[in-house]
Amino acid sequence: MNKKELVDAIADRVGDRKTATEAVNAVLDAIQTAVANGDKVSITGFGAFEMVHKPARTARNPSTGAEIDVAESWAPKFRPGSDFKELVNTGGKKVGKKK
Repeated sequence: MNKKELVDAIADRVGDRKTATEAVNAVLDAIQTAVANGDKVSITGFGAFEMVHKPARTARNPSTGAEIDVAESWAPKFRPGSDFKELVNTGGKKVGKKK
C-alpha cells in the first residue's frame, strides 16, 4: 500500500478524499517532526517511532575489500506494538486476547 492507497482507504471511512489527505499528511508530518526533534512517538497497539544513534564505524567495500570510514548518523526506528505483531502473525485476522 502506498500513500495514495492509504488516503483512499481513509477517505472511505471519513467521507471525502480532501479530508483524508489532510489527515494522513498531518499525522505523518507530526510523527516525522517529533522524531527528528528527538522525541519518541508511541501509538498504543500500533508501535513506537524513535530516533537512534549510529556511531562512526569502519566498514568494508564488498567488491574490493577496502576499508571505508562511515560517519556517525541518526536514523528513525520503528518498533511494532504487540497488537500489530499479533495481527501480522495471524495473517490479518484479529484474535481475541486470552486471559
